[in-house]
Amino acid sequence: MRSERRRAPRFPWVAEAEVTETTFKTRLKAQTRDLSIGGCFVTMHNPSMEGAEVGIKISHGRTTFTALGTVVFVVPNMGMDVAFRTVEPTQSAVLQKWLAELG
Repeated sequence: MRSERRRAPRFPWVAEAEVTETTFKTRLKAQTRDLSIGGCFVTMHNPSMEGAEVGIKISHGRTTFTALGTVVFVVPNMGMDVAFRTVEPTQSAVLQKWLAELG
């Protein structure tokens, strides 16, 4: 069993997502399952490999959040955990607003 390494609580959060593998520029449609200040779980049948750098775009209502991240854990045929690595200040404000609404 994998040890818990998250630094922040995750909240259930279902939203449309688009994952772009930065190496291959492949865009894949997905859906989030949960969200935290440091990352999210993305549900998809063909997740990227652990360690892959990805761009992520999450859309909820009329608001969109974008960040660069790293795949930190993969569940085959189910999805992947993405840790946010680069988040612009305006995008951080969007994320914090969503989390405040969830908390």
